[in-house]
Amino acid sequence: MTQTTTRVLEPSDLDAALAILESEPVANAFVTSRVQVAGLDPWRLGGEMWGWYADGRLRSLCYSGANLVPICAGPEAVRAFADRARRAGRRCSSIVGPADPTALLWRHLEPSWGPAREVRPQQPLMVTESPSADVVPDPLVRRIRKDETEALMPACVAMFTEEVGVSPLAGDGGLLYQARVAELIGAGRSFARIDDGKVVFKAEIGAATPQACQIQGVWVAPEHRGKGLSETGMAAVLRYALADVAPIVSLYVNDYNTPARKAYRRVGFREVGAFMSVLF
Repeated sequence: MTQTTTRVLEPSDLDAALAILESEPVANAFVTSRVQVAGLDPWRLGGEMWGWYADGRLRSLCYSGANLVPICAGPEAVRAFADRARRAGRRCSSIVGPADPTALLWRHLEPSWGPAREVRPQQPLMVTESPSADVVPDPLVRRIRKDETEALMPACVAMFTEEVGVSPLAGDGGLLYQARVAELIGAGRSFARIDDGKVVFKAEIGAATPQACQIQGVWVAPEHRGKGLSETGMAAVLRYALADVAPIVSLYVNDYNTPARKAYRRVGFREVGAFMSVLF
């Protein structure tokens, strides 16, 4: 009979954890990028990494921080992670990850953690290794400089509020969110087109590893929508990402956002799976 156990991983478990994370470089890009920088120390990582063991071997992970993220987790591991999360109580603002294990995790947790503010059960995961020749990158989309942070912030806040449904300025007055925006700008992973001092398109490379990176925060100013800026802007960001960051670029999008899915396909992305998000 298989013996299983679950525990919080320690810095000495780093190699084993990275082996699991890097087995699915696209799906795990967000957590992998954090672990590669911060290791497994909870303070530096911003949360705990739980490990599920079968017969003494580490098989699955679950990141428990601002997000709860199941990683390479089958039904038994998901059940064990749900039991641990239930005992600890909800500390995260969302559950997010590959659709199947995330859906199962939510089914286990909903009776004690629910109701959620919103559930997005199917968010297509899209990837590309090369840009489409059909869309010419917008030459005015460029990296944002540190001295342009203040000019970019209103667009970032508008995007977040539109996408998540709450303002990132709530709670701590936006200090954490502003720090994250500044971090991405400082890393050279924030891009925008600014016309007459106003952002008309923006996007970031939010997670980055040597194997894969993930574009996030795509936004077009409302008065400029329908002009193809999302396609030409994304083509420009994709060019930067493939040249400077990683050989595989990914993103995930809400299934009901048909215009965005069509635009991303035109730029060269294809759907390879699905994520799910539970927002609190």
